[in-house]
Amino acid sequence: MIARRLRASLKGWGGVGAMLTACVLAVGFALLLPLTHPPVGDAPGAGSRGLAEATQTKADSCGKHPELLSPPPSSDERGPAVTAVKQRGYLSVGVDQNSYRWGYRDPNTAGGDLEGFDIDLAHEIARQLLGDPNAVRFHAIPTNQRIPAIKSGQVDMVVRTMTITCDRLKEVAFSDPYFATGQQVLAPKASGITGYDKSLAGKKICTAEGSTANITLTQDKKNHKLVASADISTTVPNQLDCLVKLQLGEVDAIVTDGALAASQAAQDPTVELKGKPFTTEYYGVAMNKGAEDLVRRVNQVLVDYRKNGWQSSYDKWLSPTLGTDSASSRPPSS
Repeated sequence: MIARRLRASLKGWGGVGAMLTACVLAVGFALLLPLTHPPVGDAPGAGSRGLAEATQTKADSCGKHPELLSPPPSSDERGPAVTAVKQRGYLSVGVDQNSYRWGYRDPNTAGGDLEGFDIDLAHEIARQLLGDPNAVRFHAIPTNQRIPAIKSGQVDMVVRTMTITCDRLKEVAFSDPYFATGQQVLAPKASGITGYDKSLAGKKICTAEGSTANITLTQDKKNHKLVASADISTTVPNQLDCLVKLQLGEVDAIVTDGALAASQAAQDPTVELKGKPFTTEYYGVAMNKGAEDLVRRVNQVLVDYRKNGWQSSYDKWLSPTLGTDSASSRPPSS
């Protein structure tokens, strides 16, 4: 596996004031969005026990490369989960609304439409499944509610910088990867923190609840891979809350995906990425375990999207924070 390196270009909105304004807007939309788009009902394909058992077997023996375990792509649209979406007439998608350049509402634009790299992908899935990129209803889902939203049937899928892991495969299904990244440290430029190393001794580190960063730090603390005096007790429902805590001086550092950390550095030029990524991870579209026909169909969308659409979306949203070398972020082909 080739190590993935991410580069950040620090361009930003600058500081606590702008950030808190954006947070207030985000909270307002978070309260309105679930009321505007009610749950879609029963989870798609939930009755398909055979497919669920097959997915469970994969998850139990997934090994070091869970990103390679999604079923093959297919253009067949006769399965129960895809049919349910078509009959309903729209796709229900869980997304973020406060991750800059991934899924966010820009307070500087009229209407506050959701936009970003993940949002582009959701529109493309709707276009290929329903013939209309706008036939999608977005639900703002906190980091720690991504899996519950899928299992409860609130959404058909989650497109929200969600890393494919063995533990998550026991609860939900994933598409093939659509983005490669790795965990990285974000801290103030003036701090003495140099990366995921001994410079974190005695420092308070913030992670999002249920995130791979939180899981990694917890495991590394038990396995003595993280300096013992590092304080990892601070967790938040949404990743952006960590940036606010960092700006307010309540924590010393953040650990999250490097791709997200770069976007947060763009929001606040007083912080920067520290050291290199210390994991290799892949984002996937998460769906119900019983909806294998939908997973296969989304995988076909990704095959097409990598050929036409992925690069232009990267150039528009992520080049300003990750740089123009998109090859480091491209996932392995299915």
